Amino acid sequence: MRHHGFRRRLLAIASHYQLGALRRLATSYSGRIVRADPAGLSLAVEVDPPDLTTDARGYDLPRRDLICRVSKILLSSSPTSDPLLELSDYLETLKITLSSLEVSEILKSLRSPSKALDFFRYVAALPGFRHDCFTYNRILSILSKSGAEMDLVQKIIDEMERNGVRGSISTVNILIGMVGAAEIERCLELAKKWDLRFNGYTYKCLLQAYLRYRDVEGAAKLYQVMRRKGHKLDIFAYNMLLDALAKADKIDEAYTVFRDMKRKHCEPDVYTYTILVRMAGKIGKTDEFLSYFDEMLTKGCNVNLIAYNTMIQALAKNRMVDMAISVFRKMIDVGCRPNEFTYSVILDVLAAEGQLNRLSEVMEISNKFMNKSIYAYLVKTLNKLGHVSEAHSLFCNMWNFHNVGDRDAYISMLETLCDAGKTSEAMDLLYRIHEKGIATDTAMYHIIFTALGKLKQISYVHALYEHMKQNGPPVNIFTYNILISCFGRSGLTDKALELFEEMENSECKPDVITYNSLINCLGKSGDLDEAHMRFKEMQEKGLNQMLLSHIVPS
Repeated sequence: MRHHGFRRRLLAIASHYQLGALRRLATSYSGRIVRADPAGLSLAVEVDPPDLTTDARGYDLPRRDLICRVSKILLSSSPTSDPLLELSDYLETLKITLSSLEVSEILKSLRSPSKALDFFRYVAALPGFRHDCFTYNRILSILSKSGAEMDLVQKIIDEMERNGVRGSISTVNILIGMVGAAEIERCLELAKKWDLRFNGYTYKCLLQAYLRYRDVEGAAKLYQVMRRKGHKLDIFAYNMLLDALAKADKIDEAYTVFRDMKRKHCEPDVYTYTILVRMAGKIGKTDEFLSYFDEMLTKGCNVNLIAYNTMIQALAKNRMVDMAISVFRKMIDVGCRPNEFTYSVILDVLAAEGQLNRLSEVMEISNKFMNKSIYAYLVKTLNKLGHVSEAHSLFCNMWNFHNVGDRDAYISMLETLCDAGKTSEAMDLLYRIHEKGIATDTAMYHIIFTALGKLKQISYVHALYEHMKQNGPPVNIFTYNILISCFGRSGLTDKALELFEEMENSECKPDVITYNSLINCLGKSGDLDEAHMRFKEMQEKGLNQMLLSHIVPS
C-alpha cells in the first residue's frame, strides 16, 4: 500500500510540472470573483481581457480587424474615389503603422495582381514602414501566379538588393518557378549571394525548371546531385523526369530513376507505367512493356484511356495484332471508352499486317461504344488509306444502324466513290442522303460533276443537272463553271454556249473563270472566231485577263 501511495504522489508531481510547462506557452488570464453562492457551490468571475499584441514567443500578432478594414477599402470599386487616398485618410486618422506581417496578409487578400502591386508600392512610402523578405516573397508569389513580365520581377529583385533585404530560400524557390531558361543561373547566383542552402523543394523546383525548358542534360546532372545529397522527388516530379529522359532516348538514365523511385518508397502510378510502356515499346523490348502493363494491373492502378492507348500502340508498333485486340477487348470490358486515336492505331496495324478483315471483329467488340462520329472517322481514314471496299462496307453499317448521318462521312464517301470511278453509286448515295437527315449542298453536287466531267459521262451530267435544278440546292456560278468545263472537255461546244447564255440571263453572271473555260472549249474545238469574239467581250466587260491554255489570235 505504501508503495502505491508513493507512486500516486510521484504521478501527481509529474502532472503538476507538465501542466506548468504547458501553461508557460499558453495565454494567461486574470480575473476576480464578483459574486459567490452563500453555500459555496457556484462563483461568478469577471475575467480581464489578455494582452494579445504578441504571441507566446514574443512576435507581434497581426491585427485582424485592421487587415479586414484595409482590404475592404482596397477592394472597393467606387468610380468616384481612389482606394489608396481613402486608405491614407484612414491610417492617418488612427495614427498607426502597418507591420510587415499585416501587409503580407492584406496582399494575400487582394485578388487583383495590379491592386496588390499598387498597394505594395504605396506602403513602401509610409513613414516607419520597410518591406522585408516576407512581403517581397508575397508580392513575388502573387506575380508568379499571374504570369507577370520578367522585367517587372527583375525590378523587384533589384529593389530588394538596393534596400539591403536578404532573400530567403522561399524567394529563390518562387523565382525558379517563374523565370525563363536564361534566368535560372541568376537565381543560383542570388542563392549564393544570400548564402542559402538548397532544400529538397528547391531542388525539385530547379529540376522542373530545367524540364520545362527541355534541358534534359541539365535536369539529369541536377538529379545526380540530388541523389548524392539524399534528396528525393515526389511522384509528379519523378514522372516529369522519366518522361523527359524517355523522349530523349536516355534509356539507362530512365531505368535508374525508376529504380530510385522504388528504393525511396515512391510508389509508381499509372502515368509512370505508361511512360515506361511507351519507352520499352519504342525500342522493341516486348517482354519489358508487357511486364510493366501486368505490374500496373496487379497493383490495382486505375488504368485510363491514355494507358490503354499507349499499350495498344506499343503492341501495334511491334506488330502483335492478337495481343493488341486482346488489350482492346479488356479496355472495353472495364468500361473504358476508346477514342479516335485507339481506332487509328488498330486500323494502321491491321492494314500493315494485311488483316483488315478483322476490322469487323474490332467493331463487334466495341459495339456498345460505337457512334456515328466513330463510324465517320473510320470511313474517312479507310478512304485516305485507299481501302475503298472496306470503307464502303463500314459506311453501309453506319447507314443501317444510325438514323442520323454524319455529313463529313458522306462527303468522304462521295469523294471515294468518285475517285474509284463509281459515279453511279455516288449519284445514288447523293439522291438518298436526305433519308438520314442531311441536306444536300452544292459542294456534294460539284464533287460528282467534276468526276463525271473527267470520265466524260455526259448523260450522267445531264441527269444530275436536271435533278439539281428540280430537287437540289440553287445552281451557282461555280456549278456553271464546272459544267461548262465538263462539256468543253467532251467537245460539246453547243451545250457549253447554251449554258453560257443561260448564265447571262440569270443572276449568276459569267466571271473571268467562266470566260476562260468557254474560250478554252472553243479553242480546242477549232472555233477560233467565236473564241476571239468571247475574248474581246471579256475585255470590254473589264474582266481581268487570265493565262489561257489556248492562245487566241488577235
